[in-house]
Amino acid sequence: MKHLKRVEIVTGALEAPKVVQILDEYNITGYTMIKNVEGRGDKGIQDGQGLHNAFQNIYLMVACSEDEVKSFTEPLRALLKKSGGVCLVSDAEWLIH
Repeated sequence: MKHLKRVEIVTGALEAPKVVQILDEYNITGYTMIKNVEGRGDKGIQDGQGLHNAFQNIYLMVACSEDEVKSFTEPLRALLKKSGGVCLVSDAEWLIH
């Protein structure tokens, strides 16, 4: 097992390319994106119904080192402050296979 950080991001689908761009700028390559996730937050229920993807959310899970997390959190914080969303950072163990 290898210790790492799990970063979970939920934000609007329109912001997904910007989040990926931040990850790319810091050479973060280990992530998974799930589109059209549903949930409830400060803006009420987000269920993806309505205009194209304007009201859809994405869930992005990133697996990286603690140093890598520290490198991209401020640009990510600035984006989420402007556009909305949530980011959770937790410890994780990678089951190397």
